[in-house]
Amino acid sequence: MYFRIMMNSTTIKELKDLLSSPKKIIIIPHRNPDGDAIGSSLGLYHVLTNQGHSAQVISPNDLPNFLNWMPGVETIKIYEKSEQESQKLLSEADIIFTLDFNILLRTGDRMESFLEKLPQDFVMIDHHQMPGDYAKFTFSDPQYGSTCELMYVVLNLLMLAPYIDTNAATCIYTGIVTDSGSFKFPKTTAQTHRIVAELLDKGVKNADIHNYLFDHNSFNKLQLMGKALQNIVLMPKQHTSYLFLTEEDLYKYNHQKGDTEGLVNYGLSIDGIHLTAFFIERKEEGIIKISFRSQGDVDVNQFARKYFEGGGHINAAGGKSHLSLEETIARFKKIVENEKIIA
Repeated sequence: MYFRIMMNSTTIKELKDLLSSPKKIIIIPHRNPDGDAIGSSLGLYHVLTNQGHSAQVISPNDLPNFLNWMPGVETIKIYEKSEQESQKLLSEADIIFTLDFNILLRTGDRMESFLEKLPQDFVMIDHHQMPGDYAKFTFSDPQYGSTCELMYVVLNLLMLAPYIDTNAATCIYTGIVTDSGSFKFPKTTAQTHRIVAELLDKGVKNADIHNYLFDHNSFNKLQLMGKALQNIVLMPKQHTSYLFLTEEDLYKYNHQKGDTEGLVNYGLSIDGIHLTAFFIERKEEGIIKISFRSQGDVDVNQFARKYFEGGGHINAAGGKSHLSLEETIARFKKIVENEKIIA
């Protein structure tokens, strides 16, 4: 078999037994969900529904527009829009799956505080570093390039692969594509491609998915991208770049959720750059949202955790700042210049 890791056999058996009879199951992605979060959530939703469970995905907040085509997306409930209904569903659930995050804080303050009080068993499937301890069943491995790839392995170990139909496979494939940068990131392995081959055999229309994800841009989104690219600043001595968007930029180009997805990668695509940051001013939230990307052994996970209340992966992480945009950028530059982040 192609599995890279060995899961705890007792954990697998216990969860398999738990899922052997129909259950009410809630599936939760992280706040501001991306392709991997929604892909894994809807993929699992289809599998569990096909198995005979009553499954429901509850997202902490709205999905980005570029994922609105995914099969089953119309069934997702939004916690912050229907809090009382969502809390009722969560309270009545037998099992709660949390996908693509490993601390409840990633659901947002209000949802986190409710989830912490629930007595139900939690199942975590995630590929980020330093998992929390809230889940009874934890499947966590940062070796995997996406939660969708790891979930595919878990589903096979749970003997649930026969329930992966075309809809489930389409969702899982989408998460693998988006979190692997269309298969170009370092954690893309031979196993990744073997899993993708199996998904294609289940009827996934890969060309259509790439078209939905990358070739349905609005004019305003492209204008916003152009503005972000105009705002790139180089720090050549530090092999670093950064780019930013102000609140006024977002308003001018009618920013929609998901419009800034992937823009941080342009800062890393410049020859000789090993670290980049993308700062987005969100005045209504009182924060500067930050994305970090790096190459090689430049660990932006530790960088984000130490300086910007964030975390993620070695080469991809996020954070935030409560300073102004100007102050946040100045602090970033000072840290990079003084701390010798890049040898």
